[in-house]
Amino acid sequence: MSDASDPHLRETLLRSESLCEGSFLKARRDTVRMPDGATSTREYIVHPGAVVIIPLLDADHVLLERQFRYPVGRVMTEFPAGKLDPGEDSLRCAQRELQEETGYTAGQWAHAGDLHLAIAYSTEVIHIFFARDLRAGARHLDEDEFLDVRTMSDDAFFEACRTGGVTDAKTLSCALWLQNARRGDWPLDWRPA
Repeated sequence: MSDASDPHLRETLLRSESLCEGSFLKARRDTVRMPDGATSTREYIVHPGAVVIIPLLDADHVLLERQFRYPVGRVMTEFPAGKLDPGEDSLRCAQRELQEETGYTAGQWAHAGDLHLAIAYSTEVIHIFFARDLRAGARHLDEDEFLDVRTMSDDAFFEACRTGGVTDAKTLSCALWLQNARRGDWPLDWRPA
């Protein structure tokens, strides 16, 4: 949906300032004009974008990862994912991340859609991909990356989502895609790698 039909909801940028320039994330504070003419501020994180991959091992099993996520202080179960490098194509990023983190390569790929992870305070867009016809190989983790790869049945995965074993937002969103794609309700446009 376009916001062209919603001009009465748009905010207009008046001034922008940098709060923090990290090597990965940037924080900004913008002053905006509200639809009623008043002004307000918006603080948000600028993110380079990312991908998440739903790797289909067979008709009812998926590949997941377990890794410690420092900001929440927990080991999380999630689908493979990673950030885009500057100028990197999202499919190329997905192929790279799947191979680096899990060792698997895929014979076919399908772009499912895009996910805005935290619209109130981040520019992050995550491109959702499905991968199938998987072939195992060697992982190439980053120096500071430690994770386990795990196979789960669809039923066990959906149950973990329901009972709190999976709480990662992108993975929960992907559960909806997986459920609908497996049923054939949301067809995918598969392409060779």
